Amino acid sequence: MANENTIKEEVTNQEEMNTTQDTTMESTETSNETIVNNEEQDELTKANEKIADLEQKVQEYENKLYRVQADFENYKRRVRLDQEAAQKYRAQSLISDMLSSIDNFERAMKIDAEDEKTKTLLQGMDMVYRGLIEALKNEGVEIIDAVGQQFDPQLHQAVMQVEDSEYESGVVIEQFQKGYKLKDRVIRPSMVKVNQ
Repeated sequence: MANENTIKEEVTNQEEMNTTQDTTMESTETSNETIVNNEEQDELTKANEKIADLEQKVQEYENKLYRVQADFENYKRRVRLDQEAAQKYRAQSLISDMLSSIDNFERAMKIDAEDEKTKTLLQGMDMVYRGLIEALKNEGVEIIDAVGQQFDPQLHQAVMQVEDSEYESGVVIEQFQKGYKLKDRVIRPSMVKVNQ
């Protein structure tokens, strides 16, 4: 019987040890699970932070891309406008250089012809003059109307002012030198006398 009691005690002790081991193992497993869960949580937090950083960088790069695209579109528009203006006003420097020669032609044609040779010469000069004026018109050059017009500082350059009761105030009375426009741009304003 003593053996039986000893065996029962050993079995009981063994069961208690097993229970203690089970509890310890469960505690260890729970502890391990907590450690694993904490590690997973840390990794998940780090991954979420990295995702947030990457999303922010993507947003920054998208914004930079949109700005670069807008700048490029503006650049293309400016280049196109510059090319259109260059094409539109391509003959401006040539026309500006020709204006003094045209003025000389006009002065030369005002001389009085006394003989046939002079008349023939003036006719030839008139033909050349009209050809030049026609070529300028084909390029878009216009002569600025001045006499009888209201003075416009963008089109006229006043070199004299007089008081004349026959004209309204601010009206151009006389033109000393013709003015010219190329399309919508004034190449040379008209030199005029204006009534006060």
